[in-house]
Amino acid sequence: MARAFVFPGQGSQEVGMGRELAESFPAARYIFQEVDDALGQDLSRLMFEGPEDELVLTENAQPALMAVSLATVRAVEEQGGFALSSQGAFVAGHSLGEYSALAAMDALSAGDAAKLLRLRGQAMQRAVPVGQGAMSAILGLDLETVQAVADEASRGGVCSIANDNAPGQVVISGHAEAVERAIEIAKQKGAKRAVMLNVSAPFHCALMQPAAEEMERALAEVEIHAPNLPVVSNVTAYALESPDEIRNRLCEQIVQPVRWRESVAYMRDKGVDRLYEIGHGKVLSGLAKRIDRKITAMPVGAPGGVQAFLNELEDA
Repeated sequence: MARAFVFPGQGSQEVGMGRELAESFPAARYIFQEVDDALGQDLSRLMFEGPEDELVLTENAQPALMAVSLATVRAVEEQGGFALSSQGAFVAGHSLGEYSALAAMDALSAGDAAKLLRLRGQAMQRAVPVGQGAMSAILGLDLETVQAVADEASRGGVCSIANDNAPGQVVISGHAEAVERAIEIAKQKGAKRAVMLNVSAPFHCALMQPAAEEMERALAEVEIHAPNLPVVSNVTAYALESPDEIRNRLCEQIVQPVRWRESVAYMRDKGVDRLYEIGHGKVLSGLAKRIDRKITAMPVGAPGGVQAFLNELEDA
């Protein structure tokens, strides 16, 4: 049996996340304080108490989710008396979760990851004026069909695949009018559902190029180390270990689709049959079941999940 650790992306945030970790584990409290100090903001209080309309802002949600994931890692390590990297074969993260994965594997410091994600959120918001971009989840069509839908809808505007999450669950992104056209085309082609997402910008498409250029400049100033475990890249859907390649792929990630289905399949083909979702929520655990029912997935993001994971390791 081989294990992999996966880290959630935007959309998993909610008020109250991380509070029980902070109350239960000194190592988790240390991470929250480190992130607060790096940002010069009481982000942990915003996570624990809200208000929700501030937490959901991209520039807050991204570092907040990373902080909860990293606090979970450090809590596991504190309680288990081992490095998480000694217990698995790969790590991967969904979009911003890739930064969480890198921080968990000591390729990035918690402070640098927080500052990069704050800038990433701000840059993505700046790249496209509010209302000009949109994203939509297309359910019930395969990737090739959604690609054809996006191609047809993109005449006169940008519309492309943003997330290949699981079989029958693909997200598109681009100009609002083009995405609206794509929804109608997808319904004509038999989509079970095609709905607009409540997001503030069209992530993972060509419209994000200004943000990618900002991140390239920022990443050039940050020290990146070889990770303690190979990190499966959103851009390539295979494992990376070279700091230079990691840096380049993080820049490309802003404008390229998240190849999550392929990333999980890559880890499965390398012998992984157990995924642990490190951080808040269970979105990735649900996707794993849709990608391959032979893979078992377990959320680890609260004190109960930390203990259940440690118990499972003892029984293995």
